[in-house]
Amino acid sequence: MPAVRYITIFITASSRKEAEKIALSLLKKRLVACANIFGGVDSIFSWKGKIDKAEETLIILKTKRNLFKKIVLEVKKIHSYKTPEIIAAPIIEGSKDYLEWINRNTQ
Repeated sequence: MPAVRYITIFITASSRKEAEKIALSLLKKRLVACANIFGGVDSIFSWKGKIDKAEETLIILKTKRNLFKKIVLEVKKIHSYKTPEIIAAPIIEGSKDYLEWINRNTQ
């Protein structure tokens, strides 16, 4: 099996405005090729020993695996959360044209 070259990153944000700010920053720096933003995500989570819930905005990003650490640093500069969700999943398959597009549109 070849090494994973491309990833999808999931980030939750406190608002659509914050999500757009994060997405635009990453796009301008060519750290991601695409950002999808979904509002109205109901999150239930454990925080400081309690179960909490919040309405959040989800960002789904497509990029190269080797850019993940740079993305984390950039997101942490912008994000309002002390511990933002920044997780990645491998893209194990994709159309050749789409994966080449990701490659051309990122550093």
